Parts: sequence; structure tokens; C-alpha cells
Amino acid sequence: MTAGDLAERYFDAAIGLLTRARDEEAGRVAEAGRLIAGAVEAGGRVFAFGAGHSSLPAQDIVYRAGGLALVNLLSVPGTVGVDVMPAVLGSALERVDGLAGAVLDASPARSGDVLIIISLSGRNALPVEMALNARALGLKVIGVTSLAYPPSTTSRHASGTYLKDHCDVVLDSKIAVGDAELEADGVPSRFAPASTVVTCALVQAAVAAAVGTLAGHGVTPPLLRSGNVDGGHDWNGRVMDEYRDRIFYRH
Repeated sequence: MTAGDLAERYFDAAIGLLTRARDEEAGRVAEAGRLIAGAVEAGGRVFAFGAGHSSLPAQDIVYRAGGLALVNLLSVPGTVGVDVMPAVLGSALERVDGLAGAVLDASPARSGDVLIIISLSGRNALPVEMALNARALGLKVIGVTSLAYPPSTTSRHASGTYLKDHCDVVLDSKIAVGDAELEADGVPSRFAPASTVVTCALVQAAVAAAVGTLAGHGVTPPLLRSGNVDGGHDWNGRVMDEYRDRIFYRH
């Protein structure tokens, strides 16, 4: 099998997963969009959280051209991306009890806001605790996870539960346990993860649904424009000034 064959197989696998997510999650994506739009209309804010590579889809909807200006990254120190040294520390922090509660208590999140929590497996203490504490504070929680994991893995939270058990809406990424789509002769392990591709699409689709809901209610969605087009910076400056009490990544 050639390198080109493997590349083509990866595209096919990703397209297949995206098609399943589009067709099977449409109703829940629309529901997630309604939650986000409801928070925006009511004067609330939207937060997004993910640890490790699950932080990438969260970052993808924060301060993003074409995105809602009110989406803020809820960052847990040491768990966003792979810049922490050693890199394995980030994975270890996902299993620490009490960390999510401390972060939420120190954050500007409040009752009526929406928190999008992204965790592929949904089994670690951090996302489970984040969802539990967020709902206790009165936030609506949208979970983006793979429902293939709970039947095949053991929860790492003391409750024995998973992210999916503590959400108002769950979006299933359809990713198989292990997050590796391909195998090939002479390669001892499966490879080519697709979770970031599918999860980014799901969260962007939810934001798109929110924009449509807001527009349908006669509300102008607070959207950002690219700073690389003429007038983009001026547009964004006006949006950020109007919504400055609901945008936290600029301070």
C-alpha cells in the first residue's frame, strides 16, 4: 500500500465520520445551538473547555473569524495543548480531583451561562468534575465526547460516571476507542486520529445553529470578522466594545 493510498483512506474515514455526525447528531446539534443562543439572548456568556488535544476544538471557537465573540476559553493551567513540560503532565492533571472546581470558582462563569466541555473519552476526573460543578452553579453544559468509550473503559472519576452523564446536551463524535482510523502492513499500531476533525465540525455546527437561532429571533449575532480583510479590525473593535462585559479573553 502506497503513502497516497493511506492518505486517501484517511480522507475517506474522516468523511465517513463527518457524514455520520451530520446525519445522526443533527437534532442534538440544533439543541446545543438553542442553548448557546439562549444564553446570548439572556445576557449570558459561553465558555469552552477541553484538555490535551481536546483543547484544540475548544480553542477553535474562541476569538475566531466568523465565530461568536462571546465564546471564552475556560483554561485549566497545564492542560491546554502540549506546551507543558513534560507533555505527560497534562494527561496526569486530567486525573486530579478538585482541580475543575477550583478553576470554576475562580472563573467569571455564572448561572445562566453555557459551558461546552470537550473530552474524547469523557472518563477522566477533570471533565466529569467540570460538568458536575458547572451544573451545580447553574450553567448549562454541552458535552462533546465519544459514546463508544463508556461501555469499553472504566471511569476515572470517584463517582464512576462519565462526562455524558452530567450534560444538558451530548454530541457524539462517533470516534472509536483508541482514536486511530488506519492500519497497514508493517505498522505495529493503528494510526491516523480523526477526533479533532470531527469534534471541530460538531462544535462549529453548534455555533452555526446558534447564529441561525439568534437571527431567527431578530437578534443580530455578535460575530467577529477576519482581521485580514479590510475593515475587520474596526468591526471587531466595535463588537468587543459593545460586549466587553461578556468577553474575557481581551483583558
